[in-house]
Amino acid sequence: MDGESAEDPLAEIRAALAAARERHAALDTEVASLHAQARPDQIRLARLKKQKLVLKDQIARLENMLTPDLIA
Repeated sequence: MDGESAEDPLAEIRAALAAARERHAALDTEVASLHAQARPDQIRLARLKKQKLVLKDQIARLENMLTPDLIA
């Protein structure tokens, strides 16, 4: 283990979360760019949107890992 993860066990999760959010934003930009075209490639658009949904689910899972369980 490296020194940073020994001090903060959640650092790896935070890093993965930041990377997933960054990739989601990049896909969002790419989708918007395709929509701006006169005749967008519908198959590529569908694939990008599916990737965004997968990343959205991954982001939600990572956020849940960072949130402590509270008993109501």
